[in-house]
Order: sequence, then structure tokens, then C-alpha cells
Amino acid sequence: MNFKKYRDIVIVLLALAVPFWFLRASMRDPKQLSGPDRFIVGIATPVQWAAATLARGVSNLWGDYIYLVDVKEDNARLRSENARLRDKSRKLEANEEENRRLKRLLDLKSTVKADVVSAQVIGKNTNEFFRVMRVTLDREARDVGPNLPVISADGVVGVTLKSAGDAVDVRLVVDAGSNVDVVVQRTGARGFIRGAGDESKYLCKVEYVQRTDEVEVGDLLVTSGVGRRFPKGIAVATVTGVTKRDFGIYQQVEAVPTVDFSRLEEVLIVISPPTDDSQAQKGAPGAAPAGKR
Repeated sequence: MNFKKYRDIVIVLLALAVPFWFLRASMRDPKQLSGPDRFIVGIATPVQWAAATLARGVSNLWGDYIYLVDVKEDNARLRSENARLRDKSRKLEANEEENRRLKRLLDLKSTVKADVVSAQVIGKNTNEFFRVMRVTLDREARDVGPNLPVISADGVVGVTLKSAGDAVDVRLVVDAGSNVDVVVQRTGARGFIRGAGDESKYLCKVEYVQRTDEVEVGDLLVTSGVGRRFPKGIAVATVTGVTKRDFGIYQQVEAVPTVDFSRLEEVLIVISPPTDDSQAQKGAPGAAPAGKR
């Protein structure tokens, strides 16, 4: 028991003395170091260097870890902020696009000399022979009957078929049963547009264009105003092909509508004839033959 007691005391004394002697030796002037002090300094130097190096490494590693944690949090916050800003930007772009469309529609509404009703597209039903679009009005459809012109900022959409409540079915200008009296804006040549009946594409054919009339690819076809059905000068289609035969009365003309029906969202329904009497010139030269419309 006594040995054990003395052993513990010796260990405690050594534990206290060794650091003291290390500290004493390191604080003394190197010229005044004795032999034991030099021995102690020789032992302490590599230990101190290793300890300092280890401490610096641990400190740098911990600092890098804290830095990476902060960077990760900042990146997560920035990703969230970027996602929020992108979503806000998309909404602003959508609102801007909607404002542009509505402004164009309002401009068209102010130029058309007739009573109109605005409507929004809610669905389309198309097949090879029958192409219909359904729109919903901003009011009850009491004033909306069949065969009324439907137009948009890009041009003629079609005519109304039937209505129920605030919903109206519209026969598109590319429907095989559609018919619009048009003129070539550049030359004044007259024709008659019908849907081509192509299931995969929105195409039109221009009938009753006289073989002697000047028509070229790229010409814009607009409503003639004959019969006061459609307002005069509304874009209908753009010529994409012209075939002039060496015989016969008429030439073959193909066209595509100016309206992109896949992106159409708002339309105007003309519920009263245009007030401009100059649009009612029936029997103008080049009109389609009676019984052919």
C-alpha cells in the first residue's frame, strides 16, 4: 500500500515538474542553458513543433469545414432565391404577353366600325372535314346568333355556329365548309377562301381567282367587305402556292391562315354589320359566280 501511495505521489510530482522544467528551459537565454536544459529543449522542440503543426492543421480543417457549411447554406439560399426569381420572371413575361395581346385586341376593337363582343378560347375540336373552336363570352350570348364573323388581332378566325349560355361554337376559316370573300391586298385580285380539309395542317385554298389576275407567293389576302359580312381589310391568309394553267378561267392558289389557331386565346365576335356603306359593294368585278359560294 505504501509503494502504491508513493508511486502516485511521484507521478503527480513528475507531472508537475516536467512542464515546469520545459517552460523554464524555453524561457531562458540559449547562452545560459545548462546541460540538462539543453537536453530538455532538444526533446521539447520536436514535440512543440509537432503539436503546433497538428494544432494548425486541426484549426485549418475546422475552419474549412465551417466555411463549406456556410457555403452550402448560401448555395441553398441562392438556389431558392433564383427559383423564386425565375418563377416571378415567367409570371411577369406571361402578364406582359397577355397585356400585348389584349392591347392588340383593344386596338382592333376600336378600328372595327361595328358592335363586337369579346370572348376567350376554351377548346378546339378538329378533324379532317370539320374544325370547330369553342369560346366563352364576357356576357350572356343573347346577341350572338349563327353565321357571325369572328376575328382576332391576327386576322379572321371564322364564323359562329351555335351558342348556349356564354359558350359559342365557332367554325374556323380552315374548315372545309367555310367561305370568305377576299382580295389580294397588293393587286386587288378577288378570290374566295375555303378550308383545304387537311387533317394535319391548317391550310386554305383560294377559289375563283381569275387566270389573268396577278397573284404571287407571299401576297396577303384580306376580307373584301362584300356583302357587309366581314369588316373590310381584315387579314385572312398568306399565299403559299400559285399554279397558273394554260387553259381554263381560274388559277389554283393555296394559302395558310394568318391566325395561329394553336396559340389563339382571345377573339372578337362581330354582332352587327359594319357601318361603312362602301363595304356593301355587291357584284364587284371578279366576284365568285352565283351559286358557287
